[in-house]
Amino acid sequence: MEILQRDDLKRSGFAGLRETRLVMDQRVFNRRAETGTWDGIGNFVYLADARFLPKGETRLHGHKEIDVISVMVEGRIAHEGSLQHGQEMDSHHVQAQRAGGEGFSHNEINPDDAENRMIQLWVLPERAGVPAGYKLYSPKEGEMTRVYGGSTDQDVTLDSHTLIDVGLLAAGNNVTINGPFLAYVTRGAGRVNNKTVGDGDLIRGENLEFNAVEPTQLIVVYID
Repeated sequence: MEILQRDDLKRSGFAGLRETRLVMDQRVFNRRAETGTWDGIGNFVYLADARFLPKGETRLHGHKEIDVISVMVEGRIAHEGSLQHGQEMDSHHVQAQRAGGEGFSHNEINPDDAENRMIQLWVLPERAGVPAGYKLYSPKEGEMTRVYGGSTDQDVTLDSHTLIDVGLLAAGNNVTINGPFLAYVTRGAGRVNNKTVGDGDLIRGENLEFNAVEPTQLIVVYID
């Protein structure tokens, strides 16, 4: 098992946000990958931990043939763009956007006078040329919620063999994953395979055993 600590990496940003990139997969970024960042797992290729400045925004920009998953940690986001224009995300909401061959444009805006925090993940699609799509989730307290991935015969989530679950865990909650995984702690602390981890720790390994020792937000990426 390995642990990558966010605060050991370079802090950068653009427009109205500042972010630390922890996953910049060679399949997408090649030599542009920042020093110390990791490759992903399955089709998962990017993870950034961002804080929007007060009233900050990403500015309108487009994506094509990529799936973009946004996990709110603190504050709110006002979503503008070609998919679900006007949607608002509150703390702990998760937004999943599929660009497909159709593509989408979006601008994520902090409407408040205080900084907020959002985690963004990218996943490569398994099928090219599919229609664009949008999903919004409100994970339940005390459990893990699937926010991305699954079979093509359901429409609760965007289909993929790469799975992303987000948990709002209470102290004492346990999470078990069999097989390779990447897990990111965005609030709280826990024990992973007998090691203590906390906010800003990215963990990779085989066979996850996570025990929350206080209220914790956890993102886990693994393969179906």
